[in-house]
Amino acid sequence: MRTTHIALAVVVTAVWGVNFVVIEVGLGHFPPLLFSALRFLAAALPAVFFVGRPKVAWKWVIGVGLVLGVAKFGLLFVGMDQGMPAGLSSLVLQIQAVFTALFAAVALGERPGRVRLLGMAVALAGIAVAAVDEGTSGPLLAFTLVIAAAACWGVSNVLTRKASPPDALNFMVWVSAVPVLPLLGLSLLFEGPDADLAALRALDATGVGVILYVAWVTTVFGFGAWGFLLRRYPASSVAPFSLLVPVFGMSSAALLLSESVSPLRWCAAALLVGGVALTSLSRAGDPPHRPTSSPRPEPLPIGPASDEPIPGASASAGSVLAEPSSAASAHAPDTPAGPLTPKS
Repeated sequence: MRTTHIALAVVVTAVWGVNFVVIEVGLGHFPPLLFSALRFLAAALPAVFFVGRPKVAWKWVIGVGLVLGVAKFGLLFVGMDQGMPAGLSSLVLQIQAVFTALFAAVALGERPGRVRLLGMAVALAGIAVAAVDEGTSGPLLAFTLVIAAAACWGVSNVLTRKASPPDALNFMVWVSAVPVLPLLGLSLLFEGPDADLAALRALDATGVGVILYVAWVTTVFGFGAWGFLLRRYPASSVAPFSLLVPVFGMSSAALLLSESVSPLRWCAAALLVGGVALTSLSRAGDPPHRPTSSPRPEPLPIGPASDEPIPGASASAGSVLAEPSSAASAHAPDTPAGPLTPKS
């Protein structure tokens, strides 16, 4: 890769990592479900009027929008609002690579090889260590909600693989439009109209800046730049950079939010990132046979908690928008996939 493109990849992962800190700040201004709805609204409008019609069937746009936008980001934002630290959230979401590999094995017949199975075991060990650490220092329910968000991300990766969108930006924009009304409805139901109106009336420059960052910087710029890199270079060259996301997430949370990182959490980080690297960068044991006469177009990951990393190119790793969190989000069947993703 050219030096300028390496720098661009690092900048994108830094944007995605810092995004968790921005989410933390935003949750001080908005109820979590309303915040998520506003994020997707800003990402979708006015872009939907300029990207053209969806280039895949509506069932895939709606399916990914509901699973990724409503379930994944809703659970992530609520989990962080309930006390899950920003830095730890950026790390724990990496387990989506394991969920993606598991769901792909069931739904797509992509059997993991030995190296990938080893990586999954190592990553799960890292989650167990992180759970022990969080259980002694923070709310375990919030931790569980973020794990559930990672599982939803895995489901959305498989759906995205099935959809195989030929235009990542077009797909991301339309997927962003789907969750807005469901999230607003859930916010009115669970957070209440009074809380929503109070947050909107108190909207200030910081609140606007937070929404613009998670919608335009992490989603439009981040996923657009990531898609640009994936069009120029093999996924195996680009995707490993996404492993920097938790590095930037944890370090920025420590610097900007004064989050402490215990030795146990560092151990969890080493295990989880190492396991995700093995899971994401190894070949599937027996990928399903595909006819060579009319190959399907290679899907482009669009990656963060949102935000979130990207609807992935591979069933074993990508993601749609959110907080691209892992190398999984950018891989083809033989190379796993990181969007936006997501206190995408």
